[in-house]
Amino acid sequence: MNQRYPSLLLDNAVNEFAKLPGIGRKTALRLILHLLRQDENVTDSFAQALTTLRHEIKYCKICHNICDDEVCTICANPSRDKTTVCVVENIKDVMAIENTMQYKGLYHVLGGIISPLDGIGPSDLQIESLIERIPLENVKEVILALSTTMEGDTTNIYIFKKISKFELKVSIIARGISIGDEIEYADEVTLGRSIMNRTLFNDSYSI
Repeated sequence: MNQRYPSLLLDNAVNEFAKLPGIGRKTALRLILHLLRQDENVTDSFAQALTTLRHEIKYCKICHNICDDEVCTICANPSRDKTTVCVVENIKDVMAIENTMQYKGLYHVLGGIISPLDGIGPSDLQIESLIERIPLENVKEVILALSTTMEGDTTNIYIFKKISKFELKVSIIARGISIGDEIEYADEVTLGRSIMNRTLFNDSYSI
């Protein structure tokens, strides 16, 4: 049974914080009590930042990365290699790869991976927009940088089959990432080497 608190306001706040991933009620209570010890302007700024984020954040109309404008800073950067597109599962993967400082191309954020058990199919992901980008942007290489899980491999194969009609190089990050690992948890050195030492997709899988 959940612990009851002397204040209904506190109880409601704990319930909301505890909805966050990895946050239990004890941790939620500790965070809220910490905020209550701060000056009101600190908690007001915290609440305002969350409200502004939720209402004003945008997703890049090209790659679906998170951004402040219609186009993200990566897609808008003229020094990036626009003929190479790295396909990733989520925004955290973009940040992880960017932190390696080894990759100079563009990205395409799928927003997930194919997972029938979770009810996620190809139509739930940004796969069609990837297919549309290839001829429009004269893409020469697509790098598949999805997590090395069964769902990631299923998504890789599906995308490969969908884009095989185009004349382009399809590569996959080197398996320096352990089987079953998610991209966001790989260390920067391993991830950077995996990007640089990528291999042709059809050399890695039997399609």
